[in-house]
Amino acid sequence: MPTLLNINSYHYPKGGADAVYLRHAALMAEAGWEPAFFSMVHEENLPSEWSPYFVSEIEYGKSGSKLDQLAAAGKIIYSLEARAKLKELLRARRPDFAHVHNIYHHISPSILGLLAEEGVPSVLTAHDLKLLCPAYTMLTGGAVCERCKGGRLHNVVAHRCMKGSLALSALIYLESSVHRLFGLYRDHLARVILPSRFYLAKFQEWGWPAEKLTYIPNFIEADQYTARPDPGGYFLYFGRLSPEKGVATLLRAAALAQVKLRIAGAGPAEAELRALADATGAQAEFLGVVRGAALSELVSDSRCVVLPSEWYENAPMSVLEAFAMGKPVLGADIGGIPELVRPDETGFLFASGDAEQLAARMRHIQGLPAPALRDMGNLASRFVRDRFSSKVYQDAMLGLYSALRA
Repeated sequence: MPTLLNINSYHYPKGGADAVYLRHAALMAEAGWEPAFFSMVHEENLPSEWSPYFVSEIEYGKSGSKLDQLAAAGKIIYSLEARAKLKELLRARRPDFAHVHNIYHHISPSILGLLAEEGVPSVLTAHDLKLLCPAYTMLTGGAVCERCKGGRLHNVVAHRCMKGSLALSALIYLESSVHRLFGLYRDHLARVILPSRFYLAKFQEWGWPAEKLTYIPNFIEADQYTARPDPGGYFLYFGRLSPEKGVATLLRAAALAQVKLRIAGAGPAEAELRALADATGAQAEFLGVVRGAALSELVSDSRCVVLPSEWYENAPMSVLEAFAMGKPVLGADIGGIPELVRPDETGFLFASGDAEQLAARMRHIQGLPAPALRDMGNLASRFVRDRFSSKVYQDAMLGLYSALRA
C-alpha cells in the first residue's frame, strides 16, 4: 500500500484550507493510500500517531521576548527545525508521495528541498495567492491590488499591506523575497494544484509556467446533505466576518432593499458590522458561529445564500454547500465565484462592492415566485453532484499522482 504524506500547518479544521487537508487525506485513504501527516504542534490538533514529528508551535505576534520573536521570524522564512523533524519522519517511514497545503509562516518551504532530495514527489494545493503576492489576499487599503506583479514585492512594504504594520510587512517581504530568490517553491514542487480556473489564469499571468499548474476543483460530499429547495423568507451569509468578505456592502444593500438578513459567523469586523447594521437600519440578525446540523437547518430555511466577497475568492466551499442543500447563491462577480454561480441557473451575480446593484438583485430575488427559486435550487443541487463530487476529485488526484510517479 503506497503512503501519502499530508502536510499542513494545522492538524485540525481551523479554516477552509485545513478542512480540505483533512478531507483530502481521508479520501485518498479510501482509495488505498496509507495516510501520514506532518504539521505543527497545537493544542487543538486532532490526535495523530505522527504528532511526535510535528514542529513546535509558531504564532507570530504573540507576546514574548525580542529573542523569541527573532527566532520565530527566522523560522517563518526558513525553518531548520521543520527540515530536521521531517528528516526524522522520512527515516521512520518513507512516503511515496507528498501533498502540501498551507505551510508558509509555520512550517516554511524548507521541507520541499528535502522531499526532492529524498526522491519524494510533492504537489501543493494553492488555497490562496501567497505564492504570487506576499499579502495572500492581494488587498491594499480594502481594494484589490496587483502592484507586486512582475517581482515588485517591495510594494508590500511601501503600502504596509500586512495589517498596516511596517515591521510585519517588512518581514513578509523578506520571506517572499528569499523564497523566490532560491526557488524554494517553484523549483521543488512537481505541480501546483489550482481549485479554480481563475487562480490557474492568475498564476500564469504572474509568470508560473503552465506545465507546473493543474486545475482540479474542490469537492463536496453532496450525499451528506439534504436538498430542500423550498425558499424561505430571509437571505443568509455564513462565513468569516472580515473586511474582504464584503459583509459591510451586504448590510448596506439589505437596508436599501428592505429585506431580512441573517449573518452566521465571527471575526475581527464583527463589532464594526453590528454598528453599521444599527446605523443603516438593516434588518440583520447576527447569529454568531453556527456549525453542523444547525448551520444546515439555517441554510435550508433561507431564500438565498449571499457571498458578497471583495477579494479574489478561490473556489469557496460555502457555494458548494449551499448548492448541495438546494439553495441558489447570490455572489459577487470576482475571483472564482462566477465559475460556480451561473446567472439565472444556479444563482445570481452582482458587481463586487456595489451595494446598489446588490440591493437590486435582492429585491428581484425577494419578488420571485417560489417555483422559480425551487427550480433554481434543484438545478444547483444537480450541478454540484455532477461536477464537484468526491469521485470526480478522487479520480483527478489519483490520475495526477500516477502521472508524476511514473
